[in-house]
Amino acid sequence: MQDLLKHLKGDKVIWVITLIMLAFSLVSVYSFVDILVKTEGGTPFKYLFKHAIYIGLSFGAMYWVHLKDPKYFSQLSKFAFYLAIALLIFTLFFGTKVNDAGRWVRIPFVGLTFQSSDFAKLAMIIYVSRLLVKKKKLLDNWKEGFWPVVIPILVICGLIFKDNFSTAVILFGIGLTILFLGKVPIMKILSLIGGGIALLLFVVLIHKALPEMNLLPRYETWENRILNRIDDDKNVIANAQSMNANLAIYNGRITSDNFGVVGQGIGQGQLKGYLPEAYADFYYASFVEEMGPFWSFILILLYLILLFRIMRIGLAADNLFDTYVTIGIGILLLSQASVNMLVCTGIFPVTGQNMPLLAMGGSAMITTCFALGIVQAIAYKQEKKKGRSEIVDNE
Repeated sequence: MQDLLKHLKGDKVIWVITLIMLAFSLVSVYSFVDILVKTEGGTPFKYLFKHAIYIGLSFGAMYWVHLKDPKYFSQLSKFAFYLAIALLIFTLFFGTKVNDAGRWVRIPFVGLTFQSSDFAKLAMIIYVSRLLVKKKKLLDNWKEGFWPVVIPILVICGLIFKDNFSTAVILFGIGLTILFLGKVPIMKILSLIGGGIALLLFVVLIHKALPEMNLLPRYETWENRILNRIDDDKNVIANAQSMNANLAIYNGRITSDNFGVVGQGIGQGQLKGYLPEAYADFYYASFVEEMGPFWSFILILLYLILLFRIMRIGLAADNLFDTYVTIGIGILLLSQASVNMLVCTGIFPVTGQNMPLLAMGGSAMITTCFALGIVQAIAYKQEKKKGRSEIVDNE
């Protein structure tokens, strides 16, 4: 590990946590793909091999990005933003549907798919961060400062909203957080929240009044998940996913052989074969069943340490763009992990957010590592600046 870390710049703790999670994801994905083997065929080795390729690509992307000057991310942010819009529009009309949601784009010839929203999340964070710096003296002005910064958030969230409500809401919240950090007047932020709620209600009313327009094709799914969660005792079949997730977590706590501390053991989970996407959306439930409360606590601690190190890098940055981007990435990673845990424990309704760095998923894994590579590039810049300052002081 020490030899490897010599070639990795930036924050060593982030590198260690990332490498640990990527390595463990190989073990957990191999164990959690029972449901895929049952429904789609193949063997666990097939999915393990595919996941290993994605990990290699993800680590390669992180390594390549972390050696770049962060100023290039700002310069390319506008191009990335418009590319994200193009991908989202393409997905809207020509996306491959999985579980009635058209979120995926199929790559020709290779047969692989990726979620355009994964790229759009990062593109929006970077572009809005750039605009906040560019418009920082005009943020009190609605036309010249506020709307130019806010419109990219509304466009990206609006395009994601139709097929991925939870991601759109999370991304909208992250956008508001970045606006707050960028010292956008609080009353303007509150008016944006109020306007967003009013617009959402208006679209829902239109959908209800004119169902033939099919404005929100997944509205009934969202409504059922919320209502079933509220009345779960009377909706046993509809709540089967949540109930199995809760049972998996309970299973991880009752093992008599080890006092319920370390779960059923890797590969010994019983509920993972009945949890849809046990390797992604219900990752935490499968993890608790096999690893138990102790390692679940360690997992949460690792995410919190990761967030702390990212925030520390952001707050130590010597320019606002680096600060906004870094904090935005940190909040994005923690929010995805938190939602996955809250869904699995039954606090939130079922929604599709996987565990960063652990769950199986190509575009999500690659984008997460790319984002961490940006954080490490900023940390590396600080490291080099500190080294130059020490040389000057010694002279």
